[in-house]
Amino acid sequence: MRKLEIIFIILLLAICFRVMVSTAFAQNPLRVTKGADIISICEGERVLASYRYTNVPFKPCVQQLSSPQGINVLRDSPADHKHHHALMFAVAVDGVNFWEEQKEPGSQVHRSFGKVKSSKSDTGQAAGFAEQLDWINPRSKELLLKEDRTIEIRRLSGEDVTFLSWQSSLAVPPGKDSVVLSGSHYFGLGMRFVESMDGEGQFRSSERETGEIVRGDERLTRANWCAYGAEANGKPVTVAVFGHPDNVRAPTSWFTMTKPFAYLSATMNLHKEPLKVTSDKPLVLRYAVALWDGVVTDEQINRAFHKWIQITNTF
Repeated sequence: MRKLEIIFIILLLAICFRVMVSTAFAQNPLRVTKGADIISICEGERVLASYRYTNVPFKPCVQQLSSPQGINVLRDSPADHKHHHALMFAVAVDGVNFWEEQKEPGSQVHRSFGKVKSSKSDTGQAAGFAEQLDWINPRSKELLLKEDRTIEIRRLSGEDVTFLSWQSSLAVPPGKDSVVLSGSHYFGLGMRFVESMDGEGQFRSSERETGEIVRGDERLTRANWCAYGAEANGKPVTVAVFGHPDNVRAPTSWFTMTKPFAYLSATMNLHKEPLKVTSDKPLVLRYAVALWDGVVTDEQINRAFHKWIQITNTF
């Protein structure tokens, strides 16, 4: 075979390979990339969500969540509350506090990743991962809970929204009959916003109620979803958090506050009624965060909520 023919064949193969890669990338641009401390879900070259799983003080968390236009709304470990880790899940277990990081707090320890998945269907595209964690008592080193956590980013067909699903399955470890979950009125799946979203934003819920006053402008409101609208770095965004109707004590009790900083948390009303989890039945909690650029209507949020309910069991 002559030299020119060999060069031509090599060039042709290279072109075919690039076309195949480009086609696959266009069909499913959402992908998961894993680093030494952070696992990310990307759309093209843009990071939509980053999750820090090791080299964290006490608990893994979603450190970054970006809107379709690339605006991040999460703030990790601010000076006023170092234990606010962007988007995190924490409660007290058998009296051990996994929320605050003082006086021997509990530690959520990353153990391993399970399946990593990306897919495309009629409902849109998805990419995510499963993680196994141990909840450890710092004093006795006792294993209090075993958690299977699933984090997923979706692009819903017909919706210009970044959609993050969070599922936690909490199981009593071997050798224990039960554990009791408890905590303050804000314990649960909590979200700390970037500083520019503090103070002037507006909360609303599917029930359109102001909720129970706790202290100051802190409220507890029971609803299927709770949304917060504010400006993030000069641009309006809307963040809605959904609670699955099959969750324990549904509809969700939402903790909200705007001053001196904005915070939103999906709680289980543990401050009034601690929750017993037994060894024969893990506690499964399913939530989602929907993030839009600009201001959206209640109807748009409701539509996204019902779409999420329909696809919850597909990952």
